[in-house]
Amino acid sequence: MFHPIPLFIGLRYTRAKRRNHFISFISGTSMVGITLGIIALIVVLSVMNGFHKEIQHRILSMASHATLSDPYAGMANWQEVLAQVRAHADVVGAAPFVEVQGMLVNGAAVSGALIRGIIPTEEDQVAELRAQMVSGSIDELVAGEFRIILGRDLADYLGVAVGDKVTVVSPQVSSTPVGIMPRLKRFTVSGVFSVGMADYDRNAAYIQMDDAAKLLNLGTAVSGVRLKLTDMWEAPRLAREIAYDLGGTYRLLDWTQVHSNFFSALAMEKRMMSIILFLIVAVAAFNIVSTLVMVVTDKQADIAVLRTLGLSPARVMAVFVVQGTAIGVIGTLLGMTLGVVLALNVEAVVGAIEQTFGIHFLDPTIYYISALPSDVHWLDVLWIGGGAFVMSVLATLYPAWRAAQTQPAEALRYE
Repeated sequence: MFHPIPLFIGLRYTRAKRRNHFISFISGTSMVGITLGIIALIVVLSVMNGFHKEIQHRILSMASHATLSDPYAGMANWQEVLAQVRAHADVVGAAPFVEVQGMLVNGAAVSGALIRGIIPTEEDQVAELRAQMVSGSIDELVAGEFRIILGRDLADYLGVAVGDKVTVVSPQVSSTPVGIMPRLKRFTVSGVFSVGMADYDRNAAYIQMDDAAKLLNLGTAVSGVRLKLTDMWEAPRLAREIAYDLGGTYRLLDWTQVHSNFFSALAMEKRMMSIILFLIVAVAAFNIVSTLVMVVTDKQADIAVLRTLGLSPARVMAVFVVQGTAIGVIGTLLGMTLGVVLALNVEAVVGAIEQTFGIHFLDPTIYYISALPSDVHWLDVLWIGGGAFVMSVLATLYPAWRAAQTQPAEALRYE
């Protein structure tokens, strides 16, 4: 199959000027189709990887890698737990917190929110809230001052800014002469943050941890401890180890559990998009079938002569496998090269298009991202190139087999 003669003839057929220009056109179209399909696949997957990475960074800039909590009685010995987890080699940072689902009220505007009590200096170890501040500072969260930091969308909905007052309604109740009443407390807005995700910008608020404990009647207890680990991808295993070291008495959640549905949806979207776009490559690759069928028909006399000179059917088959594979290899290599170059420079290319035509693809006020992020995964590139090559080889088998079945006497009868 791999004797130099079939290789030489196959490559000769590939680069020779054919009498039938339509065959040359179909062959070129197949090559260009494979190239464009691979370019599209690499660029789209790289942009999706970039979006995935950007969203993941935004989530993990606010969410901890793992959380230890006691949802029933609260964590009374949190100082001891904090000291134990910080002594663990894989823990980069740890911070206590108090968390409650409550309501924020300003006049007629009412909104539910996840209210988290924090110690600003400790929170810096596990999250990047300080870097996300649009106005104000997290250092303004001082115990006893009853100040609150809101997400930008939440502040806009309530119609408040720094210095304004909002009423926090907690699920805890108090007995009064007029009956059972929810616990209410007026807080002063001391800052606004923006992450770029509705889960935080629209639904999150931060207060000082001692103020939160008073609001919930927790005393000196906290809801739990948030952890930042050395390797977020090992968070499930490391968090289990840490929880086991603590005696297994606390509820454990890592970021892969908290956001599992979201990241599973992103992974599913990437897989489906890969399949859909790979069909472009498949159509282009199987155009090689029609190309080689026409070549085989056009070269009937040549095949007959080769057979009479002693070329075996297997080597005749190899001639056309080489020819079709050469088309696929050239298209694949061009597609991989151009696809990687475009994916690495997609932000500059899109920026040039926007400037030239005066359009804007991503409005930052809607999408929170003003440029297309791109993250080239070389494993994706190799899988795409390898898949296109395999499909190109498979597409040559039937036409090559047809060529090998040529009978010299029948082919030369009318020559």
